[in-house]
Amino acid sequence: MPHPQRILVVEDEQDIAEFLTLELEHEGYETAIAADGYEGLRLAEGDSWDLILLDIMLPGISGMEVCRRIRGFSDVPIIMLTARQSVPERVAGLDSGADDYVPKPFAIEELLARIRVLLRRNQRTQTQAEVLAVADLKINTATREVERAGHAITLTAREFDLLETFARNKNHVLTREQIMERVWGYDFVGETNVVDVYVRYLRNKMDVPFGDPLLHTVRGVGYILKG
Repeated sequence: MPHPQRILVVEDEQDIAEFLTLELEHEGYETAIAADGYEGLRLAEGDSWDLILLDIMLPGISGMEVCRRIRGFSDVPIIMLTARQSVPERVAGLDSGADDYVPKPFAIEELLARIRVLLRRNQRTQTQAEVLAVADLKINTATREVERAGHAITLTAREFDLLETFARNKNHVLTREQIMERVWGYDFVGETNVVDVYVRYLRNKMDVPFGDPLLHTVRGVGYILKG
């Protein structure tokens, strides 16, 4: 019998935390609750998790700071939860290293679907190494290592998935909607600005330091990786 996947819930509102753990455990996940930022960080550091649900507004230290610190030692999938729904808030959450962002109040069915998508993607393994090459960029899909011109590039799990999607469609324009469907794996209507945020992440890591851009904007359409 497979070991249940483990989800850490970092949420200071007790009713929400208990509701989430009830629903998650009903779905077969093993859960633990942290009620403040410091406890969440301690549990994240001290144990192995398959996914973390992280509220932004936390006592102690904020969810964004917790996320930034976790990214210093782990690529565990992180979904941020917050009552704030502004675009700058969403972008800030993603900038701190979150893989997804769910505003409160949320439909539990949608949250569970997003959890399943991230867990499937994180578990995806390949028995045989495949190296995708675009100009001087090399992407190892088995080890999830990326290098350009011989220099290693460190990407988060979501950034890697986005780059792999571009590489598998090199020299072909992808619309934001196509990217959302292939990388995020579900309907994200009205939120395609998330694609722009992650494209900026990629450019800052794989284009800006090398001075020769591979990832291009096709105005009014989407993006293309040329090479």
